[in-house]
Amino acid sequence: MRIRGSVAIDLGTVNTLVWVAGRGLVLEEPSAIAVDSATGAVEAIGTAADVLAEKEPQDIRVIYPLRDGVIADLDATVEMLYAFLRKARPRGGPLRPRALVCVPSGATWVERRSVAAALSARRPRYAVQLIDEPVAAAAGAGLDLSAGAGGFVVDIGGGTTEVAAVAGWRVVRAQSLRMAGNAMDEAIVNAARSELGLILSQRAARQLKTTLGLTGGPDGWAEVVGIDAARRTPRVDRVAADLVASALEPTVAAIARSVQEVLSDIPSGLAEDVVRGKVRLAGGGALLPGMASRIEAIAEIGALVVEDPLRCVIRGAAVMLDSRGDSGVPGLRS
Repeated sequence: MRIRGSVAIDLGTVNTLVWVAGRGLVLEEPSAIAVDSATGAVEAIGTAADVLAEKEPQDIRVIYPLRDGVIADLDATVEMLYAFLRKARPRGGPLRPRALVCVPSGATWVERRSVAAALSARRPRYAVQLIDEPVAAAAGAGLDLSAGAGGFVVDIGGGTTEVAAVAGWRVVRAQSLRMAGNAMDEAIVNAARSELGLILSQRAARQLKTTLGLTGGPDGWAEVVGIDAARRTPRVDRVAADLVASALEPTVAAIARSVQEVLSDIPSGLAEDVVRGKVRLAGGGALLPGMASRIEAIAEIGALVVEDPLRCVIRGAAVMLDSRGDSGVPGLRS
């Protein structure tokens, strides 16, 4: 039974997405909160907070309360979540609303309980159920888990990469890496500073990553604006594709190794489903130029980027929220 006011939440390191039962995706904003350093008052949430990051306005501290896909600052997460839910305006009913929240498959018991605590801190208090991100990603990628089908997903988010074989709403084999898009951005920032003497923002590094990736883009270089490390003044420079590809390589290689290791451990009964369904790439990292080809080469089976990979996890969570009801999806955890 669908409970009025129930929500599905993809609580990500970089972005938070909220799906309201019966209404669809109603919110997608950066997981950020800006706080006045002197008073502790919340000045901005989500997009409005994120635009202030790295610009260092006086007396304003921008907090990203999730790290590696889990809650790192509970108080900031509570403020952010309830602000998002007010924006989403889920209309309540007489029953306690349900919140289905996606968490990394490698999250600890304490990390999982902190999610429930964040959504029970204020009214309305939600009945929280947790679902492993690879299962939601598989459902969002089009696998019919209700029929017992299986498949293989690689969900490359901001803080974590989930590599998993799933079947019938369950994780069969999985590795959860606490390195993903943010680690790639940091590596580009470090490489630009050490090799070019150029200090880049995270936003600039992210643009280089998506433009050049592993393939070099159309020109083999991209223009970027940063701060000259020696003179401390703004500078425009061209960044070569080789610099970006080399910076990305350690993270990409770690993801590729995980794919190989999980594939080598899947049960024989799941092999046909995986081969026929191909490796399905989700999350923002799926859009990295050259990533799908790299995964395909290491897996030695087809790999494809799912439709709208940035919203794949929330789509899968919505399937469980809107279509299945409480008892229809095995593996939901309170």
